[in-house]
Amino acid sequence: MDKITTIFENNKIWAKKVLDTDPQFFHKMSQVQNPEILWIGCADSRVPANQIINLPAGEVFVHRNIANVIVHTDLNALSVIQYAVDVLKVKHIIVCGHYGCGGIKASMVESSNGLIDNWLGHIKDVARFHENELHKISDFNTRFARLCELNVVEQVNNIKNTTIVKNALKNNQELEIHAFIYDIKDGIIRDLNNLPE
Repeated sequence: MDKITTIFENNKIWAKKVLDTDPQFFHKMSQVQNPEILWIGCADSRVPANQIINLPAGEVFVHRNIANVIVHTDLNALSVIQYAVDVLKVKHIIVCGHYGCGGIKASMVESSNGLIDNWLGHIKDVARFHENELHKISDFNTRFARLCELNVVEQVNNIKNTTIVKNALKNNQELEIHAFIYDIKDGIIRDLNNLPE
C-alpha cells in the first residue's frame, strides 16, 4: 500500500475511533471553534502540537513554520495571530520551540541552503543579539540548545511588540504570552520562564 492510500485508510480508522468515543464529535466541531490557545511552533514533524500537549481537535489554534519564527513582515503569521486574538479571543499564545531544531542548527553553520537562508537570517539575528552569551559557550551542542531557547524568547518578544497584542492588552483583553521549549529526547515541555539557572 502506498503512503497516500495509507493516509486515507488511517483517516477512516481515526474518524471511526472518534465517533465510537463521541458520536456527536464532528457535528460539534463543525458548529464553532473556540480554542483558548494559539500554539506557534516549528514545522518539524516530530513536534505535533495537539499530541504533545494531549489536547483534542478544537482546543488549539496552530501556526507552524521553520524554527517557530515570528517577524513583523510575515503576513501569514500576523494574520494567524490577529485572527486568534481578535476573533477567537484566545487567552494564551504559546511559542514552543524545540531542542535539536534543524532550522536553528542550519543558521549556526556557514553553508548555503538556498531560499531558506533568507528565513534563517532571522535566527542569525537572534544569535547576534546574544553574541556575548553564546560566544562564552564552547561546546557546540550546548550553544545549539541555548540558541533554541533564546530564539523562542525573541519570538515571544516579537509577538508582544505587535500592534495586535499591544491593542488587546491596552483594551484589557485576557491574554498571556508563553515561551516553551520541547525536548524531543524525553517528550517534555519546559517553561523558559522557569528553567533552573
